[in-house]
Amino acid sequence: MSENILGAFMEEELVSQPAVWQRAVEQARAEQLLPADGQRVAVVGCGTSWFMAQSYAVARESAGKGMTDAFAASEAFLNSNSPDRQYDAVVAITRSGTTTEVLELLGALQGLVPTVAIIGDTSSPIVGLADAVIGLPYADERSVVQTRFATSALVYLLTSLGMDVQQAIDDARDAVSAPVSRELLDAEQFTFLGTGWTVGLAHEAALKMREAVQGWTESYSAMEYRHGPISIAAPGRVTWLFGDQPDGLDKDMEATGALYVRTGKHPLAELARVHKVTLERARSRGLNPDLPRNLTRSVILNASA
Repeated sequence: MSENILGAFMEEELVSQPAVWQRAVEQARAEQLLPADGQRVAVVGCGTSWFMAQSYAVARESAGKGMTDAFAASEAFLNSNSPDRQYDAVVAITRSGTTTEVLELLGALQGLVPTVAIIGDTSSPIVGLADAVIGLPYADERSVVQTRFATSALVYLLTSLGMDVQQAIDDARDAVSAPVSRELLDAEQFTFLGTGWTVGLAHEAALKMREAVQGWTESYSAMEYRHGPISIAAPGRVTWLFGDQPDGLDKDMEATGALYVRTGKHPLAELARVHKVTLERARSRGLNPDLPRNLTRSVILNASA
């Protein structure tokens, strides 16, 4: 694939997701590096990784595996003196392993709380800071806009909880190759909705569209959507649901005239489909999601700035 094609790296990476997810499943079944059941766990990340942390946190606690909280690495309350804010372990998700906020946080926790890092670049500085490392180098990416690393990390995490993601893998094979309709290419605005562990997927889908397409995109819990945000739904706009639908939402959406996307496919496969839609929308606007405006592969802050 020519690197001169807009989004060439993103396309290669998003299409590979079903196969890469299968590798992540097999790796998760072979390893036991994550915190044990019953432990109180904090999960941290930045950007996309934070949204994957949110999904894992809800899935883990919902599965009865123990209290689990998700934080943006820059806003993590991990050193509190409150007994309700003490954690047995911290899990950090980071593709590059060079993000300043994650490195600083893990450095501050050394010797205090056991840490696990889930990373794409296994040669990154974070390897020397975490007590355990889950390396997914086969899921690492060249595109700035993330697709397969984030989803593969979540597949690994969900598999560790005993969730069967085979349907996601099967559904994703179609999702990453299906043509994108003109209605989705031309839509003025997107809102993504989720319930439970899929709320994090909704936030991630919206981030992808903002990064790659520079478009007006929002995300909410599906139950919260009717508490105001539904007011922006209109013809020429899209509302896309991941996971279970709250009662009556389909009828409310019909009244708005907006396109309501609710396929019933596995939520992870739906996120892969959003990746495909995002890529084609970016290309139709002459944008390159491999090098989006104002973004780099990793945020490395200058401490003296």
